[in-house]
Amino acid sequence: MANSEIRSSTGNTIGSEFQVFLSFRDLDSRHGFTSSLYHTLVDAGIHVFIDDEELRPGERICGNLLQAINVSKLYIPIFSKNYASSHWCLRKLAKMVENTSKFKEDEKKVILPIFYDVNPYDVKLKIMLYGKAISKLKQEMEDQKKFSSKDVETWCQALKEVGGTKGWELEKYSG
Repeated sequence: MANSEIRSSTGNTIGSEFQVFLSFRDLDSRHGFTSSLYHTLVDAGIHVFIDDEELRPGERICGNLLQAINVSKLYIPIFSKNYASSHWCLRKLAKMVENTSKFKEDEKKVILPIFYDVNPYDVKLKIMLYGKAISKLKQEMEDQKKFSSKDVETWCQALKEVGGTKGWELEKYSG
């Protein structure tokens, strides 16, 4: 599909403004909680961007995805057990954090995290679940040079910042 034709499931082209950007780890929540949240928001008339492609190792956020992140007003990262094991999810999270700190008050962007079957302390790297995932990413960095130590440091800071934000804690979703 050509860049100008990429659409979210709402039918909006990337050039139009999205209100919400959903970030999630496909393995953990795509067909349950994330899908229900997405459809509830769309049914309420909210323009939602949902990204369902993974970046290949070494790829940067650019083009339509970057534009969707930049134009969205609200970011909803859905932290789950495998979220931190995806450098792709972490790159998007770091971009969301960057955007919330650089825009003027009248262009304020907000991150509302959902902790799906994880503890906010995991996300803040205070207990082991996400800490182990970051350690594995550091090993990948050393072995395969997929990303830099600065990238990993930025991702850790983003996790700590958003993990400290009041959000919603959910146990397993039963539909």
